[in-house]
Amino acid sequence: MTPEETLAAAYNKLRSAIESEILSAVKESSPSFFERVVVDLLVKMGYGGNRQDAGRALGKSGDGGIDGIINEDRLGLDVIYIQAKRWDGVVGRPEIQKFAGALQGQRAKKGVFITTSSFTKEAKDYVSIIDSKIILIDGIQLAKLMVDFNVGVSTVGGYEVKKLDSDYFDNE
Repeated sequence: MTPEETLAAAYNKLRSAIESEILSAVKESSPSFFERVVVDLLVKMGYGGNRQDAGRALGKSGDGGIDGIINEDRLGLDVIYIQAKRWDGVVGRPEIQKFAGALQGQRAKKGVFITTSSFTKEAKDYVSIIDSKIILIDGIQLAKLMVDFNVGVSTVGGYEVKKLDSDYFDNE
């Protein structure tokens, strides 16, 4: 392997380890902490404006199958409904159907269902055929997003890999 390939392989190994570690920590956290993780992640992804506004929005409805509401953008032109489940078991179609029904009850078209576990094939197939736009985020994707958007992680080092700029030398 080239030095770049060795470095990339080491990075991927470190990345997998931190993703696994972060998912374990989220699964062991309290429900209120998990709610905070969801808010922090969505805000870092650009939803909800700021943490204070997003934090107030999440957890307010609490009934009817909706865990929270967050602005789709900083101006609040549209809202996204959230369902967050800290589960060990697989989330099936019935849970997604309940969430879709709750969205219809709110006349909402967009929702995000986040779980620490995974979704069945039937659940994934169901969201592809309904009118409402529901994004499913499983535990593995949640951990990846948390690392990508620096939620619950800190940077301990950074490396730049450089190569010769042949265009620079061609203009002699």
